[in-house]
Formats: sequence, structure tokens, C-alpha cells
Amino acid sequence: MAHVGPKPGEPLKQTDWDNLGYYLYLPGIFTYHDIKALNWIHPIDSQYHMIGGQLYQANKVENGNMVSKYLGGVALMQTPFFFAGDWVANHYHCPVDGFSPPYQWAVAIAAIFYALLGLFFLRSFLLLYFKDLNVAISLLLVCLATNFLQYVAVDGGMSHAYIFPLYALILWVTKKWHDHPKAIWAAFIGYIIGLATICRPTEAVMLFIPLLWNTHAKEAAKAKWAMVKQHRSHIYITIAFGLIGIAPQLIYWKAVTGSFIYDVGSAWSFLTPHLRVLTGWEKGWFVYTPITIFFIIGLFFVKDYPFRKSAIWFCILNIYIITSWADWRYGGSYSTRALMQSYPIFALPFTAFIEYIDAKKWRWLFYALGIYLICVNLFQLEQYSKTILHYYDMNRKYYTHIYLNAHPTPTDMSLLDDGEVLNSEQGYTRETLFHLASPLAVQFTGNSKGIITQVLVHTQAGSWIKVDAQIQTHNGFWGGYLDAELRKGDSVKHIRVRLNNPISVEGKANEYTFYMQVPEFFQTANLSVYISRDGDYEGVIEQMEVTLLQQTATK
Repeated sequence: MAHVGPKPGEPLKQTDWDNLGYYLYLPGIFTYHDIKALNWIHPIDSQYHMIGGQLYQANKVENGNMVSKYLGGVALMQTPFFFAGDWVANHYHCPVDGFSPPYQWAVAIAAIFYALLGLFFLRSFLLLYFKDLNVAISLLLVCLATNFLQYVAVDGGMSHAYIFPLYALILWVTKKWHDHPKAIWAAFIGYIIGLATICRPTEAVMLFIPLLWNTHAKEAAKAKWAMVKQHRSHIYITIAFGLIGIAPQLIYWKAVTGSFIYDVGSAWSFLTPHLRVLTGWEKGWFVYTPITIFFIIGLFFVKDYPFRKSAIWFCILNIYIITSWADWRYGGSYSTRALMQSYPIFALPFTAFIEYIDAKKWRWLFYALGIYLICVNLFQLEQYSKTILHYYDMNRKYYTHIYLNAHPTPTDMSLLDDGEVLNSEQGYTRETLFHLASPLAVQFTGNSKGIITQVLVHTQAGSWIKVDAQIQTHNGFWGGYLDAELRKGDSVKHIRVRLNNPISVEGKANEYTFYMQVPEFFQTANLSVYISRDGDYEGVIEQMEVTLLQQTATK
């Protein structure tokens, strides 16, 4: 599950769905003084609708307590902003309940603050190795041609914007320690890794940044390990402050579950990683934010930098871990959101690539491509805010029809589900199989369907069936489908399109159009058109026409 962001005109809501799992520590501790039973959460949900259905954000443990499935590092970073929201709520007569508008704005501002902090440290670091102009180009593309804006400016309640500055800081303090090995920098390294780990446990992979720093050449590596040996006590300091970083989570688990360690229930498939995370049409990183391809290409251009092995091994291991999670779609998301927080590390090879092409004549082609990809990304973010670019159900056919399409049609929407498409009806004869003469009320209960028409169809090879409908749904808009089914003996072809699609409006009469290609051996078949839903349904078919399209015979 994941929060997708408010629709235009809706109130700001930053503490729902997954966001609630990260945030609930704060109202639980400071507002309701109940972090164990969470008795306050359902009354609050009845007012603000934060849970998203059933309470999946927390598990009930053997002692009867409720333990959050999400770690508390994000809440720790949100704490000063929570107190600011508390102050505003107290002084401006808003409910002091942890969820009224001041708290929502506090979370949103926190995400922006931490993202800007991360950009500040990242820019400061990159300028130590690259030209100012190339750093500016790199950061501009990282911010505007990726999913960065979505998880900073819209979905600010998720973990990504908070972890982003931790990666920038780990670069900064790692270099500080290698330039001037002091205990303070060792302490910061440990604490940052610890804090990142209790934001998302997989972020512990950032350990490879300081570990492999300055090992890009044999002599450099020899000097680095000699320095580590000389300052052996700094290893213990790093470990100690790493434990301090994760201590709040351990204390919470001990208080709620009775044990310092709790398995939140994540499932992994390390032997069969899902490369569709990168290349799949569902939400592939390279597909929806293709500028990231250059993040990887840049790894071939970091040979002479002290962060060479740090960047290469981190990127490989991080991608491997991200692609190995069982829920490889990462709930609702735009592109691969689980990689967004580590963009400061990916910015190293990316900026190295930009620095490399700086002297090339063809650099202007890359700059032009970068501008194009920024425009595409901003357009897609707008589509995503309207759910036209769907948060979960994308596929190749649908994406190609909505790509840079400002006005998608009901036919385009059908491709989000099973719909097929006939690109042109030219060269086809039309035969009306069914025409609805007057509005038809459809109502049923339970897992059932409401038949609209059944007709015997006689076809030839290459035929299509087209369904046009106008439907107003009163109950069952969510989870309801318009179906067409061709049956010949035991053989069945079934097409369904959702009633709740990105351009339909609940409570209104909506247009639906979809095609079905008739299989060659279905020359005579029974066609049924109906409404289906796993639950109750009530609505009115205002208009419907079912048409048989057959290829015109050629002489």
C-alpha cells in the first residue's frame, strides 16, 4: 500500500495509508499517551479516514499490544515539526489531535525541509569534485526528471524525503573523516547509519559508502586501511553511535512486544530478484524515469574518484536488495520509489558522466534530451496526480496510449484492464448487435452480476466486438466492472473494464468504450454483456450499443 497524494481541491493529507505507519508513534506518545494498545486510532480514523480500510499499519502481538509494522526513524525526524504543528493547533483553535491541518502541514514542510537540506549537502559535496555548471545540471535533472518531486512535494509523509539527506550527509562526513580522521566524524558516520536503518532497515547498505571509500586504487586503499588501523578506536565509536541511532526502535519494541527484536514480516526473494522493478511496464525505474539509465551508465566514468568502489558496490547492492523484495511493485508508486532516497549516491556517477561529456560536441544532444525528459516527467506527475498514470495497474498497451496524452479517451481507459484495441475501424462493416432503447436499472447483491444483454453472434475471421456504454453507478463504483463474455461450448473469452477508471467520476453518468477481438474459431458464439462486482451493486445503464465489426471483403 502507499499514499498517492491528494486530488486537486482535496485537503492536504500526509498521515494516511503507509504514511500513518511511520507517523503514528508521535500522536501515540505525545497526544494520546498510548503507544501499545492504539485505542485512539479507530476514533481518529472515523473522523479523518487515515487507515485506508483495515488497520494494516500495525500487528497485534501475543501480549495483546499493537506494534507498528513501520520503523520509527521517520517519526524521530518529524518530531520537531510535530511540536510545531502542536503549537499552531493550540494557538489557532484547531483540534489538538495530531491529525488536524496544522499537523498535516507540519509533515509536508518537514519533508521539504529535509529534501532541501539534503540538496544543500549534496551540492556542497559534488562541488569538491565537479564543475559548478555540471553539478547544477546534475541536480536539476535529479530533481525534475525523476520521481523526486512526488516524494518530496506530494507524498511527503513517506520515508523517502527523510532518508535522502542522510545519504547526502554520509557522503559529507565520510569525506571529512578521510581528510581529518576525528572521533566526531566517526560518531556521525555511526549515528547516520543507525538512524537510516530505523527509517528503513535496508538502508543499512549505506555502510558500504565509508567502508569502501578511497579504495579506488591500490596505494589509496593501502593508505586508507593504515589510517583505519591507526585510529582503531574510531571503529568502536562508529559502532557505539550506530547502536545509539537504532536504540529508540529497540526500546519501542521492548516496551510494546517484550523483546528488543521484532520481525515486521517482510518477505524477500534474494535468489530470484525482480528485474521488472527496473524495466517493467508496471512502474519500471528506467521506463517511467528514463534519466536514471544515465545514473547507471555513469558508473563507468568514476574510475579516478575516491568514491569509485563505494558508489559501484552500493548501487549494485542497493538495486539487488530493492529488486528482491517480494512486493516488488512497492504498493502504489510513481516509478520505483524505493530508490529515490539513495539519489545522492546515484548522483555521483551521474555527475561524473555529465562531467565526461562536458567537452564533447554531442553534449547538446544530451542536454536537449534532458530538457525533454524533464517535460515528460512533469507531465507524468500531473497525470499521476489524476491517476491517469496509475499508481499500481500500469501496462505497456495502456502506457503507450496515455503517453503525453492530455485527453485520454474511454477506449484508452479500457486498456488499463483487459481491453483490446482496434486502432482504426476503416475497412470494417458495422452491424448493431444490441441497442438499449431506454435506461436500464441494474441491481444485485453479493458476488453476482447484472445481465444487460445476451445475443447469438455470427462472425468471420478478423472480426471485433465494440461496446459503447453510458453508466451511472449509485453503489458499487469501486470494484465494479463492465464485462463482455463470448462463449462457444467450453471455450470462453472474457473482457472486463473497471467502472472506476481515471477519467470517470463517482456519482456521474460516465462513458465506457472497449473492443474485443473475436477468436477465429468463434464463428458462432453466445455474447453476454453484464455488470459484475464482488459485492452489492446499484446503477443505471443510460445508453449502450454493442456493435459487430467485420472486415470488408476485398475483390
